[in-house]
Amino acid sequence: MSAGHALPYEKDNSVFLAFRGIPISELKNHSILQALTTEANGWEPGVVSTEVLRAQEEWETVDSVLPETGNHTSSEQPGKLISFSEALQHFQTLDLSSFKKRIQPTIRRTGLAALRHRLFGPPKLHQGLHEERNLVLTIAQCGLDSQDPVHGRVLQTIYKKLTGSKFDCALHGDHWEDLGFQGANPATDLRGAGFLALLHLLYLVMDSKTLPMAQEIFRLSHHHIQQFPFCLMSVNITRIAIQALREDCLSRECNRQQKVVPVVNSFYAATFLRLAHVWRTQQKTISDSGFVLKDLEVLAKKCPRRLLKTLEVYLTGGASVQASLLGAQKLHTTHAKDLTFTGVCDPPAHSSEGTRLI
Repeated sequence: MSAGHALPYEKDNSVFLAFRGIPISELKNHSILQALTTEANGWEPGVVSTEVLRAQEEWETVDSVLPETGNHTSSEQPGKLISFSEALQHFQTLDLSSFKKRIQPTIRRTGLAALRHRLFGPPKLHQGLHEERNLVLTIAQCGLDSQDPVHGRVLQTIYKKLTGSKFDCALHGDHWEDLGFQGANPATDLRGAGFLALLHLLYLVMDSKTLPMAQEIFRLSHHHIQQFPFCLMSVNITRIAIQALREDCLSRECNRQQKVVPVVNSFYAATFLRLAHVWRTQQKTISDSGFVLKDLEVLAKKCPRRLLKTLEVYLTGGASVQASLLGAQKLHTTHAKDLTFTGVCDPPAHSSEGTRLI
């Protein structure tokens, strides 16, 4: 074949080579492709096959094709993590009056129960802390709103921190079951705890001190034998925290610190740590969850200060201390007896306090 006959082939071939490196979504608008799909240069297709027509229809819709991801997060600050303080401030700026009407700040007691609580129960919360307590309880009345960008960012942050993913995910989908929700929509699992349950999870994963603990418990929840629904268990612990707050079990510590939100957060984390220790060391499985949670609630209400102290030891201790408190390994130090969860409400051996509470 002569060089003169080869030129048209080389020219046509160069046209197709020009498409290389062009994203498929941009080909539709490319001048070369537009020229090939018109009567330009005097060229017309003799026969239009069904394949060509189908391809043309696909090109026409290429700009409008979007991935199926369910409910999307807001385009405002896409992918940006949200801190606990920012999420809390969001609720502080909202009008929550309709939700506030539903709360019962304290447990109503009558008769002998009221007298016994007054004489032997914990102190009442200082008047100046009532507003902060009511805010916590009001948030627990708020549900998850998938249309609220802040709510979406809270979910995305929890997901990314627990899984290590760098990408946003759909607000509805099976991936939430992997985190320990019962279904594809996290909102259905927040009964009794409301959005406070998600704020507690956010606190757990966004605090640099508690994040390793959260990740360790999350790994435990995926154990091949001892697996449990991580987020659902967390919601139940938030419910325990709500009840402890309403029953004045946390009032002494709140009065001491002159704060409510940090105390409730720490109490939640301490209770979760206790659950993880019991779960791992006592070889609990999902069939034991009801009994474990019931015992946990009794213990947490009776001995909140001891749980908080154990959390403090965990967060300030080294790797061996943390492994011991989570039951990952036995701690071989002279201080092991001070760090074990066994009999956490028991007075120390050198104490002159009364009998065991449990």
